[in-house]
Amino acid sequence: MKALLDFVPLIIFFYLYKTVDAKDTNHPLLQLIGSAGGVDNNNILVATTGLIISMLVVYGALFVIQKFRLDKQQWIVLFMTVIFGGITLMLSDDFYIRLKAVLLNLVFAGAFLLSPWFSKDRKPLIQRLFGPVFNLTEKGWMKLNVAWAIMFMVMSFLHCFFAYLWMDGKYWGEFTAFGDMIVMFSFIIVQFIVLRKYFKSSE
Repeated sequence: MKALLDFVPLIIFFYLYKTVDAKDTNHPLLQLIGSAGGVDNNNILVATTGLIISMLVVYGALFVIQKFRLDKQQWIVLFMTVIFGGITLMLSDDFYIRLKAVLLNLVFAGAFLLSPWFSKDRKPLIQRLFGPVFNLTEKGWMKLNVAWAIMFMVMSFLHCFFAYLWMDGKYWGEFTAFGDMIVMFSFIIVQFIVLRKYFKSSE
């Protein structure tokens, strides 16, 4: 249930991004926040407004469901969405909401790389996440941790590529809504296939 809730803001974002006219300055969501809109990027501004509102609602629900707490990752995602989305709406410039995913993935990559030295137990972050699943040596956990950091770096590059470098960001919305999930799930599937012999027993 909680995993499905995480996808609701992305679905709302993609729906608004694809259905709103880029030149529509009178959309109800723009009027709701008192924005005059942009020149030809109002679909992104409306989608960003929907993203922020839905994130606040969904993470508010998760805050209650999770006994009045959010995970660190959830706080980071919520904070960066509100900050970069807010700047996007204030300046009517979609550069900043496009930048959010680029920086967010770099933050996650940094968290994985630095975790063995700055965490209390000196364990890599991936070991705390998958410790109950895999039985790896210390060296094995370090290698897997680096692999996840590299994956997030690749994700950051792909977001940058689709947002700024390829066809003027024409397919940025599609990649943001679906592409990074496909990359993530593909990486996880490959990981489980490669490490299948290291699965812990059901006991």
